[in-house]
Amino acid sequence: MPSFKIDTSTAVVFVATAPEPKMVNKKTGERAVDRDTGAALSTVGLLVSDEGEGNLYQVVVPETGYPEGLTPGMPVRVTGLKARDWENTFNGEKRHGISFRAIAITPMA
Repeated sequence: MPSFKIDTSTAVVFVATAPEPKMVNKKTGERAVDRDTGAALSTVGLLVSDEGEGNLYQVVVPETGYPEGLTPGMPVRVTGLKARDWENTFNGEKRHGISFRAIAITPMA
């Protein structure tokens, strides 16, 4: 499925929730990894505020794409943010949504 770039150049972005490991299977502890690089993936909650509107996104980012110490409330810059729609069937029920992925999240100076 195609992905779409999200322009955050005029937005104010804050960490809403600290990075947590993205899991493929919580029961076995299997961690999600990037198919291209093999880097372990994490999910970071970001509050993106632009043009008077704020949205909370759960963004997947490789562990190599953010420093230790990202904490809620910290202003950050997001590099390569993209959105992609998805659809799958789980237990006979069709589900769909939008996933968000970034190359990097860095604290503002």
